Amino acid sequence: MIIGLTGSLAAGKGVISNFLKEKGFVYLSLSDELREIAKENKIELTREKLQNLGNSMRQNYGSGFLADKAIYKIKNQEYKKAIVDGIRNPTEVESLRKNLKDFFLVSIDAPQEIRFKRLIERKRESDPITWEDFIKVDNRDKGIGELESGQAVGKCMQLADVTLINSGTLENAKEDVKTLYEEIEKKIPRLTWDEYFMEIAKAVSRRATCNRGKSGCVIAKDKQILVTGYVGSPKGLPHCDEVGHQMKKTIHEDGSISEHCVRTTHAEQNAICQAAKLGVSINGATLYCKMTPCLVCAKIIINSGIKRVVCEKKYHDGKDSEDMFKQAGIEVKFFMDEIEQY
Repeated sequence: MIIGLTGSLAAGKGVISNFLKEKGFVYLSLSDELREIAKENKIELTREKLQNLGNSMRQNYGSGFLADKAIYKIKNQEYKKAIVDGIRNPTEVESLRKNLKDFFLVSIDAPQEIRFKRLIERKRESDPITWEDFIKVDNRDKGIGELESGQAVGKCMQLADVTLINSGTLENAKEDVKTLYEEIEKKIPRLTWDEYFMEIAKAVSRRATCNRGKSGCVIAKDKQILVTGYVGSPKGLPHCDEVGHQMKKTIHEDGSISEHCVRTTHAEQNAICQAAKLGVSINGATLYCKMTPCLVCAKIIINSGIKRVVCEKKYHDGKDSEDMFKQAGIEVKFFMDEIEQY
């Protein structure tokens, strides 16, 4: 579950964040990403200068630039539960929804008078201290008078899946957040069988002993796991994690050269070997793996009688395998239409 937070200035997004952190959510902030960029460029961390910097970054690198940085972290670290705070532009919402499964946008708001009082009480250096300045900052924050690539919290709030009006006490807010969280949990769909076995394959991959491509494999049939496998050296031989990689160069037909670690047996091969060792038939089964199997694995998969291959992502050199599977009548499914980076 990935929960995005947007809302009015001083509405109380911190109450939601703190509740979710207690539930094991990892906290990410688009505003913090912007502050890091400001520090690198020696820009003073005032609200106005950060707003100007954010607008400039969106104009130069795309309106979803900051959201894309958060998406990369979530996918790279494989966070299952994360908060993305500081969403300020509709394109950021669009990018998060497009690239993250089970993403929910939560908006939080409160009357201006209440928010101004909270803002004065919290005494942050960058906050306005007069009602006139507060209205000015609040209007700009909502997107009034801003370019399309600028901040537009008001539009983001209109796109929210759930809205919380935080006009009461802190205890009231905590109870409201608890109810809101329960509502979101009910909206999360049950895992499909493909998602279920892929999640198990990811768990299996944590046993892998080559960090160049930590991958796991599950072979299942009739909704039952038959065997699993992960990338590692042949039994009794040293692992990459112990003695380092055994790199070999490959010269391709177009003259390009690539390097591969050849110390290990691939996860798909180990799973199929496990089936052979235990006398388990995998004829007609489905194989779940991290990315498109290599050409050698593809040949073994075909000859083993497997009829379906489900990959989380694509392998950069997987076209020949895909073509071979197609010729053999094996269905191939990808969860994500992107290439695995390693």
